Amino acid sequence: MRPSHWRRRNEALDPAVDFVEMYRTVVSYEFPWDMNQALSFALFRTYAVPGIGRLLDETGEFGTRAQKRYDDTALLLEVPTVKGFDDPEARAAIRRVNQMHRRYDIPDHEFRYVLSTFVVVPKRWLDDYGKRPLSAAEVEASVHYYRMLGGHMGIRDIPETFAGFAELMDAYEAEHFAFDEGARRVADATLALLVGFHPRLPAKAVEAFSRALMDDPLLDAFRYEKPSRSTVALARTALKLHGFVGRFLPSRTTPVRIVDLPWVRSYPDGYDVEQMGTFVGGCPVPHGERTDAAAEADQATG
Repeated sequence: MRPSHWRRRNEALDPAVDFVEMYRTVVSYEFPWDMNQALSFALFRTYAVPGIGRLLDETGEFGTRAQKRYDDTALLLEVPTVKGFDDPEARAAIRRVNQMHRRYDIPDHEFRYVLSTFVVVPKRWLDDYGKRPLSAAEVEASVHYYRMLGGHMGIRDIPETFAGFAELMDAYEAEHFAFDEGARRVADATLALLVGFHPRLPAKAVEAFSRALMDDPLLDAFRYEKPSRSTVALARTALKLHGFVGRFLPSRTTPVRIVDLPWVRSYPDGYDVEQMGTFVGGCPVPHGERTDAAAEADQATG
C-alpha cells in the first residue's frame, strides 16, 4: 500500500467517535516502532518523580523481575487499544491494573501526570523523529483515548485537550523532578533491561545512545552523566534518518502487537490478562479519595 494509506484512512474518521480505531492505527500500523520507543520513554520519565520512582523501587519488582514488569505493563495497556474499551478482555486488563495500583496510596496527581506522558511524549517524539508528525485529528484521538483510559482508572480532573496535557506534564516535571536513590535504582534497572534488548550491540553504546535522548532535567534528576555533544548529535541524527527513510516505505498491511516484539519474553506460550501482574495479599497503606474513584471504575469495568 502507498505510504500515505493509514494517514488518509485516519483523516476520514472522526476523532471524537473513532478515537480507538485511529489510535490503534497509529500504534499498530503507522508508527509501531516509534510508538513503542516513545511510550517506553514516557514511562521512564515518570521514574524521575521521587514519589513514583521510590514506590516502584520499594515493590522490589524492578530489582528481581524487571523483564516481567515491563512485559506486563505493555501487554495490559495494549488490550484496550486492540479490542476497544467495551471488550471483556480489555475490561479485565484495566481491572487488573486498578487492582495492582489500589494496593498503594498513590495520589491522584501522580496518576494524572503519568497519563499526561502517554499523550505528550509520543507526539513530541514523532515531531522530532517520526516519518511525519501526528495530524491534528490523530492528536485529538489520542487525547480522547487517554481520557477514556483515565476514566476507567478512576483518575479525576483529566485535561480535555493536548495543550492541557502538555501544560500539566511540563509544569509537573519542573516542580517534581528530583534525585532519589530508589528512583535511580529503578532507572538503572530499566536501562540494563534496554541494553539486553539489543544483545548484538555493545552495551555501552546502547546505554550512551539512550542517555543521548534524555533532556537535561531528566539527566539531572537521575544524576546521570551528560553525554557529549557528538554523541547526542549522532543519536538524534540516526533517529531522524530512520524517520526520513520511513516516508518512502509502503504502509504496513499487518499490525505489530506487543507480544510479537522480540524483547517481550515473559509469555512464549500466551497469556491470560487476569493472571498477569502482582497478587500479593493485603494492603500496606490506607487509601483515600483516589481509591474510592478507582473502586467505582472497577465496578464500571465489570
